[in-house]
Amino acid sequence: MNRILHPLRAVTVAVTLLGTLPFLSGCSSGSGTYQSSSNTTLGRELQDLQESYDKGIITKKQYEDTKKRLIKKYTE
Repeated sequence: MNRILHPLRAVTVAVTLLGTLPFLSGCSSGSGTYQSSSNTTLGRELQDLQESYDKGIITKKQYEDTKKRLIKKYTE
């Protein structure tokens, strides 16, 4: 079955995948503890969102709604 993602969902999936890459690449040293760092920042997510809007992948409303959601996520 050929499925096409909604543009906002595609951006969300891409941002989520980019945000999880540091976790996927980290390996445990065998000490039983797990340390990771995330390079995903509000600035990076906003830049990715702006690029998606500029390329016409998402609408102005999707851009504004997602921007508000991201700012809320990082400031709470």
